Amino acid sequence: MLTAVLIIFTMLVLSAFFSGMEIAYVSSNKIHIELEKRQEDFIGRVLRNLTAQPSKFIISMLIGNSIALVVYGMYMGDLVTEELIIPHLELTESLQLVVQTIISTLVILLTAEFLPKVFFQIYSNELLKFFALPAYIFYLLFTPISWICIKISDFFLRIFFKSNGDHIQLSFSKIELGNYITEQMESAQEQDEVDTEIQIFQNALDFSAVKAREVMVPRTEMISVQQGIDIKELNKKFVSTGLSKILIHQETIDDITGYVHSFDLFKSPEDLNSIVRSVINVPETMLAKDVLNLLMKRRKSIAIVLDEYGGTSGLITVEDIVEELFGEIEDEHDSDTLIDTQISDTEFKFSARLEVDTINENYKLDLPENEQYETLGGLIVFETEGIPMEGDIVTIEHYKFTILETSNNKIDLVGLEILDKE
Repeated sequence: MLTAVLIIFTMLVLSAFFSGMEIAYVSSNKIHIELEKRQEDFIGRVLRNLTAQPSKFIISMLIGNSIALVVYGMYMGDLVTEELIIPHLELTESLQLVVQTIISTLVILLTAEFLPKVFFQIYSNELLKFFALPAYIFYLLFTPISWICIKISDFFLRIFFKSNGDHIQLSFSKIELGNYITEQMESAQEQDEVDTEIQIFQNALDFSAVKAREVMVPRTEMISVQQGIDIKELNKKFVSTGLSKILIHQETIDDITGYVHSFDLFKSPEDLNSIVRSVINVPETMLAKDVLNLLMKRRKSIAIVLDEYGGTSGLITVEDIVEELFGEIEDEHDSDTLIDTQISDTEFKFSARLEVDTINENYKLDLPENEQYETLGGLIVFETEGIPMEGDIVTIEHYKFTILETSNNKIDLVGLEILDKE
């Protein structure tokens, strides 16, 4: 009896191993595995050989699992019939078979199928690497049988499905790339350090959903001059603002006609019209990647963002879009620094231009997010349905906002306090 129990236990362990490795390979992140395979160490070489033919690996695991289940069934049936339950019950042969089947099935489902597969699926990347060597030993051991199985399956696939066989190839989907980058970001956050390359990849994945209104310079921060301005006055405007480009409008800023580049002033133009460059108009809801394609196609560097009523909502440049991917690009004209300060565990000071999702991510807050706004100032205006005055206090959920600075009908600086932080 002891020998039978040891054999049954061994078969259950092997069945759990084969089932787990099968689901681990299917569930693993292919990018993670590919990077592990490129490591110049022993396990890396084992993984390369083990996954060189994915279909052969899967078949080898199925063969091992089948053998383990057959041996388990033989010994488990005898154990149940002769030693454990059935000898103490007066049952017909049919009922004995039913009881034996139910007990054997429950044991195998719990110990060698369900639990191992759940565990191996959760930790698929780690366990696939950890058990690579024993899996490779069985992979080599079952090579003759797996080769025969593959040839037979290829034959039937060619005859009935006109296919040359199922040769699984590693392909990296956007979801797999996203999952891998998320894992790296979470790991980096624990160390308070995120690699630039990882951050760029994350930005690139998010970029496909970014709209023009999320990247644009808002209307209130745009600097423009009227169409009939004198060249000398325009020159003074360039000097006072430090900008390289200034927009030109007619009666109001809602009617932008173009822009002037500071370099053009060195050409000693006779009038403004001779140096005005045209701009293109895009809607707020246009994707940033489409705006970039449009700017590159038309060889422009500035686009005016229009709201749903045709008024000017802001402007967007190639630099703004590139910064969305690669982070802030400082040049000689960048002078604004957004304030981003934590005073205590429950008190913060933020520029109203900071995006809500960025604040939530950096400080682990849960400020309300909505498609109607992007920035902290937008959140406050959206919730209050107005523009608060300097010194006003606004409470939104369990956050208290103090308006510290305002200018030109917009919020500049905000103090934030968590009211009921646990």
